[in-house]
Parts: sequence; structure tokens; C-alpha cells
Amino acid sequence: MTVSTTSKPELMSRFVNGILAVKPLSNFAKHQARQMMIKRAEKMGVPWRKQTETLLARNWDAELSQVENPNLQYPDYYVTSFHAYEEGNLSWQAAVEVEVAAYAVHAKIWPEAGVQGDAKLRQSYHDILKAQLPTPPQDILDLGCSVGMSTLALQETFPDAKLTGVDLSPYFLAVATYNTQKQSNWKYPPQWVHAPAESTSLPSASFDLVSLCLICHELPQAPTREIFHEARRLLRPNGHLAIMDMNPQSEQFKKMPPYVFTLLKSTEPYLDEYFTLDIEQAIIEAGFQRPTINFNSPRHRTIIATAKSI
Repeated sequence: MTVSTTSKPELMSRFVNGILAVKPLSNFAKHQARQMMIKRAEKMGVPWRKQTETLLARNWDAELSQVENPNLQYPDYYVTSFHAYEEGNLSWQAAVEVEVAAYAVHAKIWPEAGVQGDAKLRQSYHDILKAQLPTPPQDILDLGCSVGMSTLALQETFPDAKLTGVDLSPYFLAVATYNTQKQSNWKYPPQWVHAPAESTSLPSASFDLVSLCLICHELPQAPTREIFHEARRLLRPNGHLAIMDMNPQSEQFKKMPPYVFTLLKSTEPYLDEYFTLDIEQAIIEAGFQRPTINFNSPRHRTIIATAKSI
């Protein structure tokens, strides 16, 4: 039996949801998913446990105080379990494991790439950006920037641009700040903002490119639509919204064995909402022209849309 992704969750997806509704089974699936990633990473030579232990042992007070907005109210959808972490993204454990987890998750996109799969995936996204954007963007906003992997990769791709990263997790942003400090060759070091992507409080019409890299699949549909409207507000005339994420029509997802699909869904609480979202229509309704869609990996797509004139 394989998994099918269509306009509504199919029988297998509903069956998996039923399994995950049982707390002990859900916890077991999360544990198995986590152990599978750790094993995969360390088999490739990524020192998951050693690296995370080193990062957890350091004092993060300076970085955290630099980025955290103590008055921020977290939306309900965010205060939940993500990626096998009971506290979701609001924990140091999640923050220090983002990088090694990305290497493990993306290692099998291209069998020959191994640990370089993550870099190859991001490069495939940036290659499409460079090919489709009429001019290099000067001001780039990375929404849902996490620990800055996507932001720093964009900075390397567009070295003359000014980058701003926005995320809801102050722990992620503290690690992003730490990662920025390790770089000494940036013309404009990225700036980090602790805020919800759907309400950033950043000035209107202040960016040429708004990027969402591997973010939409982690959101319910309502905030996704709000984020698209916020992106339109933040973009200058003829600015661009770019999204790189899972491709629900990928044959890899359609043929995914139920056991693997169960592990995946145990760590991604909003996957059904993402797979059933009419993302093109949502983008158009937010004030963009009809987007282009390119498949940039066997299971990912890149969506680029130009802001309509107001």
C-alpha cells in the first residue's frame, strides 16, 4: 500500500491520523522518527550527538537577550509539538539540532549526494531564483528563518543584498546570531527579528524579495494565507514572493510506505493542511500575479510570484 496526496486526506492519511491521536502511539512514532534521523546522520559522518551536546553546554544568554522580544504573544498553532520535540520550536534542544536534522532529512533526496543533499537542495532553489528574478534583489526578507541556514545561504547567493531573518523561536534566532558571528566576510551581516511571519511590524514596501524556505508545510492554512498577505505588504512594486517546499504531487510522497508516512506525520502536525491547500489561488488572492512553479528536487517545488501593483 502507498500514500496518495489529493485535495483531501485519503484513507491512509486518515488511518495514520487515527494512530497518532493515541498518545502512546504518537510518542512511539516521534521517538522512532528521531532515532532514525540520528542514526542516518551519524552513519553519514555527521556527529549529531557530539555537536548537540557541545552546543547545549555553552551559555546562550548573550545571544538570547540580543534577539528575544519578551512581549511577543505566540499564536496557538505554534505552541505545540513539532519535529518530535514536545515543546516544539521553543526549546534549546530543537534549536541546536536544526542543522544536523536538515542534513539527515535531505540526505536521501538524491542518493548520490548523501550529506550534501541539504546544500544541493538549497542551491537548486537559488538557481531558479537567479534564473527568474529580473534583477538581483537588494533587500531580502527570509520568513521563518529558523537558525539562519536559509538566510546565510541566500546571503551567499546574493552577497550585495541586505538580509533580514524573521522567526517565532528566540532559541532559533539565538543560534542564528551565533552562526552569524562565525562569519567575517559579509558585506551586510543579516539582521534577526523575533516576530510572527504573519505580522512582522516591519515597514511596508521595504523588500525586493520575500522568501519562505521549507516553512509552509509547518503551518495551518489560515496563517499561511495571512503570511502571503503580509509578504505582499512588505514587498516593493514588482517585488517577488518565493517559496521552496515539499511538492504534494511528488511521486516520492505518493509512493511513500505507510510506516514512513506515519513517522513523517508524527513530526509534522499540519501536513494534511499543507497538502490540501490550493497554494496558487492563495497567492493570487493575496495580491500576486499567477505564480510559476518549478520542481527543484524529486520531492520539492519552487513557487515564484510577482506582486501586483496596488
